[in-house]
Amino acid sequence: MKTPAIAASNLEKRFGRAVALRGIDFSIPDGTSLAVVGPNGAGKSTLLRLIAGLARPTAGTLQIGGDDSHRRATRGRLGYIGHATLLYPALTARENLIFAARCYGLPDPAGRADALLADEGLAPVADRAAGGFSRGMAQRLAIARGLVHDPKVVLLDEPFTGLDRSAAERFASRIDGMRRDGRTLVLVSHDVRFAAQVADAAIVLSDGRIAQAFFDAPPDAAELEHAYLAAGEARQ
Repeated sequence: MKTPAIAASNLEKRFGRAVALRGIDFSIPDGTSLAVVGPNGAGKSTLLRLIAGLARPTAGTLQIGGDDSHRRATRGRLGYIGHATLLYPALTARENLIFAARCYGLPDPAGRADALLADEGLAPVADRAAGGFSRGMAQRLAIARGLVHDPKVVLLDEPFTGLDRSAAERFASRIDGMRRDGRTLVLVSHDVRFAAQVADAAIVLSDGRIAQAFFDAPPDAAELEHAYLAAGEARQ
């Protein structure tokens, strides 16, 4: 049996007496695009932090490719793209990528930076400071930064925030390209329409639990939105 890309078993996370996640069970194979949706406070960000290895579970297990998510070696398989671009505004686009490549110990940081700038259509602005980029351009550079070490699993944290409709459509197309590359994606988003557009599977969180799951077939946008709204109503 092939090792799942991500597997959670009876996963729980507490902060003192507050329970952020409990009883989380799911498993997805390599190349799956998983959408995680739910109202504010449902546990989406906590789940993403656990997958990223930035926090440890209070109970249960979470594995990436068969290894515990908090191991240092496991983190090297992960890429992160979020609404916060994590770019250095005073550095040029090329310098941002070279710095990221060096952090991962890549053998040819400059060559990797140039290849990614070309992939994202940013080669003409490679020597411009990232702080002067539009939101859409900064997001494209953030994609390149998140993929600099060729991660097998990419975490997307509200990546559509601040993008206009046209830029969001282009970004959804870029996510589709990551899927075709065979990467495993975990997308946390309030934008249910875009989440359904790019996902093979989905889970709806409510009060730290999985309220509804879509694993047998790609989620239908209307069904996913209905489940999302129902989860929000349940909190009121």
